[in-house]
Amino acid sequence: MSTSASPPKTKSWSWRSQAFRGLVYQVLALGLLALGLWYLGHNTLLNMRERGIQSGYDFLVQTAGFDIGESLMNFDSNESYLKAFWVGLSNTLRVAILGIALTTILGTLVGVGRFSRNALVRGLCMAYVEFFRNIPILLQLLMWYLLFTELLPDAQDAWQVGAVFLSKGGLSFPVPIWADGHAWAAIGLVAGLLLAWLYRRWAVAQFESTGRVRSMFWLPLGLLLAMGVLGWLLGGAPTATRVPFKGEFAIEEGGSLTPEFMAVLLGLVLYTASFVAEVVRAGIQSVPLGQSEAAAALGLNRQQEMRLVMLPQALRVIIPPMTNQYLNLTKNSSLAVAIGYPDVVSIANTAINQTGRAVECISIVMLIYLTTSLLTSGFMNWYNARAAIKER
Repeated sequence: MSTSASPPKTKSWSWRSQAFRGLVYQVLALGLLALGLWYLGHNTLLNMRERGIQSGYDFLVQTAGFDIGESLMNFDSNESYLKAFWVGLSNTLRVAILGIALTTILGTLVGVGRFSRNALVRGLCMAYVEFFRNIPILLQLLMWYLLFTELLPDAQDAWQVGAVFLSKGGLSFPVPIWADGHAWAAIGLVAGLLLAWLYRRWAVAQFESTGRVRSMFWLPLGLLLAMGVLGWLLGGAPTATRVPFKGEFAIEEGGSLTPEFMAVLLGLVLYTASFVAEVVRAGIQSVPLGQSEAAAALGLNRQQEMRLVMLPQALRVIIPPMTNQYLNLTKNSSLAVAIGYPDVVSIANTAINQTGRAVECISIVMLIYLTTSLLTSGFMNWYNARAAIKER
């Protein structure tokens, strides 16, 4: 007995069709939105023209005419505003990326510490969370900046530990002089990171199939360091460094971290980690108690239970709110302008004062933060999809 195929669905362009009406409403909504944006933009340009205010982004190729006190790349006043914004972006990303890494580590440790059987550890972790999350971030940045610039000694009386100096000028430390061996060491670290990742995947598969616990931290760390050292040795084992020393007015040579950078980084990390700790605590508490009892029945100790059983299951709850905290840290870095750290907002303020292109400079800053936030969110959404529990 043969069955005839159902006739293909045809699109109806009648007003009685719900799909057609929905399409019309969406087109009208988009048209009204575009019309509103055009109206706002047209009026803005018209008002600026009537007041003799120049507009456009052509100023980006003009000479900036100001110096930037701290940057990862060379910059002088004869270079363009475009490169000045690029330097500000690099300073913002330096704080954001390093801050996210340190916040994740500190927040996770504090969150796990809330479940410690030691009452002192639990109390200290709770006190940390309640203290730092209830003080506005701007006040914390100002507090750390004042501590670094007012309480620390001058360069002539800098605190010294070996070749490391701490003073009002910041933290100075030895840095290696670049050589081919450092490139080989970097290659070795990348290879070690790949080996460590492959080993961890194998160790997790072995644990799931046999229940045998293998080293999940020290052995991967050993592989990473061993490959880095091997690459350094293959590159000739360079050891030349630039060592700082006390000059007449400041600590000279070597590498340094300015008080502004340290204040911004420390303030953002301590503040955001208090929220991350609560996210981690909530995620661990969401795991059923039976999982902890099952881990104990397998003979796992407290650390193995947390690392192999509780935290992996808590990730599905932890990752979404953790993404929000990463975004908050990146956006809160804009407050660094209050203590003189030359991030992208500080560069934009200087450019506005010199060129009068307020709309253009603000739009550039908005685009930068929008892009970094979307990239962070996209990466965390991808990781969330990988960590989600798969139905079978």
